[in-house]
Amino acid sequence: MLPAGRRVRTADAFGRAVRGGARAGRPTLVVHVLTPSGAAADDTTPPPRPAAAGFVVSRAVGGAVVRNRVRRRLRHLVADRLEDLPAGTELVVRALPPSAGATSADLALDLDDALRRARRGGRSGAGRPGGSRSGGARSGAGRSAPRPAGVGA
Repeated sequence: MLPAGRRVRTADAFGRAVRGGARAGRPTLVVHVLTPSGAAADDTTPPPRPAAAGFVVSRAVGGAVVRNRVRRRLRHLVADRLEDLPAGTELVVRALPPSAGATSADLALDLDDALRRARRGGRSGAGRPGGSRSGGARSGAGRSAPRPAGVGA
């Protein structure tokens, strides 16, 4: 179990990490890592809180029992890795449907690789194709190659 000070708990914090953090995906999970900017640091600002993590496990992963099992396994893996992240970092781990059948070793490998890629300079949330998630339904225009004439309807 992560201590309360090590958990991302508010919708604002989740949104901040997902929209503004570096993103890296693997077959079983996606991580969003928002590291604090050092530009605002001065002697009057309080020290940042320790790195914190939050988890998103949707119904697409499975039923309640499966989702809770995946969340517990991810929480255990992330707890061991939080000390390696800079103070003030907000980490959001989103489980994908294949995580339900993955072994703990597979989850650990995917988590380590995704964290490494995100910290090295993964795509930022603002630069994702498709733009903002707000503003209605997303269309598929411009996302795939055009179909040859007479194929599909």
